[in-house]
Amino acid sequence: MAKLSVNVNKVALLRNTRHLGVPSVVKAARLALDAGAAGVTVHPRPDQRHIRPGDVDDLVDLLRQPPYADREFNIEGNPFEGAYLDIVRRAKPDQFTLVPDAPDAFTSNEGWDVAGRLDRLTDVIAELHTIGGRVSLFMDPDPLQIERAPETGADRIELYTEPYAAAFAAGGSDAERVFQTFKQAAAIATDAGLGLNAGHDLNLHNLARFLMIPNILEVSIGHALVADALEMGMSAAVRAYAQIAEG
Repeated sequence: MAKLSVNVNKVALLRNTRHLGVPSVVKAARLALDAGAAGVTVHPRPDQRHIRPGDVDDLVDLLRQPPYADREFNIEGNPFEGAYLDIVRRAKPDQFTLVPDAPDAFTSNEGWDVAGRLDRLTDVIAELHTIGGRVSLFMDPDPLQIERAPETGADRIELYTEPYAAAFAAGGSDAERVFQTFKQAAAIATDAGLGLNAGHDLNLHNLARFLMIPNILEVSIGHALVADALEMGMSAAVRAYAQIAEG
């Protein structure tokens, strides 16, 4: 059984096309939590094209209120670019998911080169642990990189699942090969004492298959869920994803 964290970035992206505050990020988050989401994820980027610092503050306020005080806040971002560290120092989320995005990245598209960034990652993760909460590293299913991840002090990794989603959609023998690559990566992480999260392009069609991999603790899903919510409604979409995640 995995927990579902709903990424509300795309709600903010739509809102930012006008100056009316509609749709509301906080309302979308509340609907998701009321429908069974275990938490909320945001990824504030330097260009503020979707989530903005004020959204983070508003979500902190929401998640401190009953009945949401037992839900988790996950803030993604690159600790070496933009204002990520300033934002999380103030927000004190339950989970810091570190992603190696360039400031102009269209979307997250690769995991960490742990070996090449070991010293810097170790230092920043030590600081984040003083703030509180756990640290997860966004990772490709690369055994050599995953084996080095514990050296940073990270608590978990988040497997970057876009290659799995693409192979699943294409079908054929390659889909099974890619799935086995992720399964092997997950086993290596578990053997190394790391918790396992997953995210990127997971959807209602491919999620159940991916969760056949043992020990996945959390999936963070935004784009596909918000797209489904346009047809199903936010509450119904969250319930559909949560049902799959919870097995």
